[in-house]
Amino acid sequence: MNTTILSAVTFVYLASFVLFIVSEATGKGGWEKAGRLVALGGFFLHTAGIVLRWVESHHAGMGHAPLSNFYESLVFFSWAVVFLYLVYAWRQASGIIGAFVMPVAFLLMAYASFSPSVDSQIKPLIPALKSNWLIVHVITCFLGYAAFVLASVFGIMTLMKGDNPGRSGAVAGMLDNCLKTGYILFTLGIVTGSVWAHMAWGRYWGWDPKETWALITWLIYTGAIHVRIRDGAPSRRFVIILIIGLAGVAFTYFGVNYLPGLHSYQ
Repeated sequence: MNTTILSAVTFVYLASFVLFIVSEATGKGGWEKAGRLVALGGFFLHTAGIVLRWVESHHAGMGHAPLSNFYESLVFFSWAVVFLYLVYAWRQASGIIGAFVMPVAFLLMAYASFSPSVDSQIKPLIPALKSNWLIVHVITCFLGYAAFVLASVFGIMTLMKGDNPGRSGAVAGMLDNCLKTGYILFTLGIVTGSVWAHMAWGRYWGWDPKETWALITWLIYTGAIHVRIRDGAPSRRFVIILIIGLAGVAFTYFGVNYLPGLHSYQ
């Protein structure tokens, strides 16, 4: 049942994206408002699907948070992107923001729901994952990922809106908020992951591909924050670093699955 609901969310996010595009194309605010309401409805449906999956896990005798495999991580990643969009950009009457953000949520859900390589079955946890650190570590990491994605999107938008100081300033403010949020949460994700690794494998750091690329991504965004402070405004080189960081996020999440390691999703 949960997979049916979550599959439906894919099309709700697609509908929201289309409405935002129509809003930008026609210049009519009604389409933008409809897009935001559809995105909000999709988010509540998305949340219900995740909760239902958790309940079904309990009924199946496993009882773990739905954060343990590739399918569940894709679903939560998409949820986190929409959640932070609603937190930071809900009040911004600009369909172009939704037109950038909602495709990310849609593509993550489409991959989770319809890719033949993604197994959506609820499965028992392996011994190393049977820990309360699972929830803390995964939530902080994926909220950090999502915030970095939004920061990169807003960074690109600041360059696009250079001819509109008012809108560009609003986007820059959202960019800074997302960058700070992502940096704090991702740092917590790395720290909690190290503690969990020590408990599960007897060491805090082992240069596993996921650990290595998480550190690389963290360093890229550290550099982005440094440049942002030094330049005093979102500069072109700052945005370029954000885009490089976005590539780092993508490889840390997707790319390392093709490398042997303890963090590769099955």
